[in-house]
Amino acid sequence: MGPHFLFATGIENSNPTIQNGTLRVDEMEKCGHYQNWQKDFELVQEMGIHFLRYGPPIYKTWLGPGKYDWSFADETFQDLLRRNISPIVDLCHFGLPDWLGNFQNPDFPALFEQYARAFAKRFPWVQLYTPVNEMFVCAEFSGLFGWWNEQLTTHYGFVTALKHIVKANLLAMRAILEVRADAIFIQSESSEYFHAENPAAIRPAEMMNARRFLSLDLNYGRRVESEMYEYLMDNGMTRDEYHYFMHNKMKHHCIMGNDYYKTNEHRVSSDGSTRPAGEVFGYHVITTQYHDRYRLPVMHTETNLAQGSTGEEAVNWLWKEWANVLRVRNDGVPIVGFTWYSLTDQVDWDTALRKNHGNVNPLGLYDLDRNIRPVGKAYKQLIKDWRQVLPTHSMCLQLPIVMPRESSRIWAIQQEAEAKKNSADASTAQANTPRV
Repeated sequence: MGPHFLFATGIENSNPTIQNGTLRVDEMEKCGHYQNWQKDFELVQEMGIHFLRYGPPIYKTWLGPGKYDWSFADETFQDLLRRNISPIVDLCHFGLPDWLGNFQNPDFPALFEQYARAFAKRFPWVQLYTPVNEMFVCAEFSGLFGWWNEQLTTHYGFVTALKHIVKANLLAMRAILEVRADAIFIQSESSEYFHAENPAAIRPAEMMNARRFLSLDLNYGRRVESEMYEYLMDNGMTRDEYHYFMHNKMKHHCIMGNDYYKTNEHRVSSDGSTRPAGEVFGYHVITTQYHDRYRLPVMHTETNLAQGSTGEEAVNWLWKEWANVLRVRNDGVPIVGFTWYSLTDQVDWDTALRKNHGNVNPLGLYDLDRNIRPVGKAYKQLIKDWRQVLPTHSMCLQLPIVMPRESSRIWAIQQEAEAKKNSADASTAQANTPRV
């Protein structure tokens, strides 16, 4: 069986469009991954990391309905298999192919289902997936803030993007399970909190704190509060669409991924405007709120901080986030993994990819010359120190993970067959259950 705790990193593969769809922001290109992918995988191994958030660039791979260019994916995923690195496959990361347009397109969910199924068939040894990355952030930045893709600034645009994104995620999960019955889905989602600056700001802050859960509420089939129901209905979601989300039964295949950065907490003014609050509650408090709501296993799926002038800023942030992970775990939340995101520095995230300035953001375990940063050394040591300790803790949750090289073993084949049988039995039971 695979390792008990998922220490991970990621290869940044955001690819939204900006400037009214005329410019593609491809972080794999900006960060030099296309030229250095073999070296990047070597660095993952050097860190002692077995799990990598990774996916093929969707706009280069998915050329049209039923049309794919798997050339880059074939090379890279074969190498991951050879190295026994388990990818957490990120199929859609903030962007869509030009031919599909943007997240306002109602055809996106059904077409994405086809893409996910095709990927799963081509790489049947892959078990871990994040079909759509940060669904809430993607819908907000594209449909409400006007930053990416459709660049709309309306609640209607946000709800439209959100319902299409979450439906695409659900359909993709269903398609992948048809191919790989024991697939596990890790929803990498931003964990947010909004603080009221004064009494007049309490009302807008409450609305924002309710809205932050919408992507996961819909994804996990959790009924929203009445005010959020009205919000969805007022902004383009139909009752039939809402009922579709409430009737899905995919939650038991999922791990809730919580991303946390210093920018995830916000100060809300009386007029509803927001500004960064910095770390106020922190990962422990906010993740506990999310876990209390969904009662799922948790993975810390993203964090980072710029290296800073001394190099210690990022190291201290790593220590602080890890201390929060241990606190969450010791409080009884089944947390199964931790991620420093990403492997290398990123480019232009200081403007949330809105500007094509070419600014290098020193956020990675390695710089863009593939030299290790102080936080990389610290994370490597952290993994070495804790890898054998965590499985002995009473709150260790063992996941039925099949590492790439084990995918053809008898026990792995039996596990998938058992998962397929259980899924069929559950479907039969559900079909025979009378509606009340």
